[in-house]
Amino acid sequence: AALSAIIAREVAELTAMHLGKDPTITAVAISYIDPQHWFAGGKSLAEHGATTFWLDIKVVDGTNTKLELEAYLKAIFAAFGRLLGEMHEESYAFVHEVPAAAYGYG
Repeated sequence: AALSAIIAREVAELTAMHLGKDPTITAVAISYIDPQHWFAGGKSLAEHGATTFWLDIKVVDGTNTKLELEAYLKAIFAAFGRLLGEMHEESYAFVHEVPAAAYGYG
């Protein structure tokens, strides 16, 4: 739970800093998968002796520049590397830009 709280805080802070998103309405859900059940290149992460992550974030289309997105992705990879240690090269961060009309919360 402690690592999850740190990751959630870091993701929200970086999302606010680089993408200008309000951290008070940023939702973060964290799931853990046993390294024996996460495969990359045909071998489990346990066999690789590495960690990984998959970040999937949605933002409203057109609210960020390519440079902001690039800086965000670099910061996310740096943060996860610092928090998780040795990461497998098959780690991913995706920023999906969705139409404003398709977005809702509350």
